[in-house]
Amino acid sequence: MQYRKFGKMNVNISALGFGCMRFPIVNEKYTDIDEKDAIKLLRHAIDNGVNYIDTAYPYHGGNSELVVAKALKDGYRERVYLADKLPVWLVNSYEDFDKYLEEQLKKLDTDHIDMYLLHALDKSRFEKIKALKVFDFVDAALKSGKIKHIGFSFHDDIKTFKEIVDAYDWDFCQIQYNVLDINEQAGLEGLEYASSKGLAVIIMEPLKGGRLTKALPDEVERVYAEYSKKRSPADWCLSWVWNHPQVSLLLSGMGTIEQLEENLKIAEKALPNAMSTEELEIIDKVREEYHKLLPIGCTKCEYCMPCTAGINIPETFELYNNITLYKELDASKRRYNSIALEKRASACVGCSKCEEQCPQHLPIMKWMRTVHSTLKE
Repeated sequence: MQYRKFGKMNVNISALGFGCMRFPIVNEKYTDIDEKDAIKLLRHAIDNGVNYIDTAYPYHGGNSELVVAKALKDGYRERVYLADKLPVWLVNSYEDFDKYLEEQLKKLDTDHIDMYLLHALDKSRFEKIKALKVFDFVDAALKSGKIKHIGFSFHDDIKTFKEIVDAYDWDFCQIQYNVLDINEQAGLEGLEYASSKGLAVIIMEPLKGGRLTKALPDEVERVYAEYSKKRSPADWCLSWVWNHPQVSLLLSGMGTIEQLEENLKIAEKALPNAMSTEELEIIDKVREEYHKLLPIGCTKCEYCMPCTAGINIPETFELYNNITLYKELDASKRRYNSIALEKRASACVGCSKCEEQCPQHLPIMKWMRTVHSTLKE
């Protein structure tokens, strides 16, 4: 296992962290964790050098923290940095900050959390918790020793990301980054910005929830095949993330021993700046092929937002694009039909304001009809 310096903190963290959002389950129910297998996986990871374990309040319907606590018995707790996340969307008063932290400490059966994150921050959530004096809570929790280091995970645009980075003396942050999402959310610009400020940067969704390793388009498989040595898609994608020297840690939600073993092997050799020019060109070609496959050329710039009818246009288009990119017709249908009826594509009023603002000059209103007819049940 390789270890990397964790930002400005005087600790070394394994390049591979274990994300506890995708434990093996039973009865095909997300909330029903296969405890025996999950504990076996976590302990095997730790025995092979992984020293960062990441869970969160909502994972597996609140059961992830309980299973993590069991896995860290028998001396395993002392061998890892334990990360958990405050469910900021549930906080409605200052007292709620402490309430959720105390609940998490109890569920984890520990007197402190090493790495505590404000979970899934976006602009509105950040403004809300700032008004509730979240930083007073953070200062007090750090002083008490109940949390050792503070960070945040993020889902919004780069402008909001920089504002949050600059708002407090954070130890670390967690962002989505992978071979496709170099300009999405915080993106490469955010990775470099946070690193320049001394923050450790944790990468989540390096394989887009496994999408970059399964059911690859033929065009993408042909690009990978151009390379002289056969490598798995996971090897390509994880190595590319680890190639960035600004990356402190990559989180992977490993649900099988096969996934864990493969990632452990990749982590041994995927060093910063280790990829050759030829390898980086392969990744560039893969990204180009994925983008060519997009039925709707939406870049998620959000110039079309806010929509007059309240539709999240970029997310709606993403569901449609995923049908071609990842062969996810059923999954896209489920997600689309879980959206409130008044916010689905069928709610488009044809005002054309979005089309007037779209830099890609997309026929958005036409696509709205296509998306709805394809995804409706």
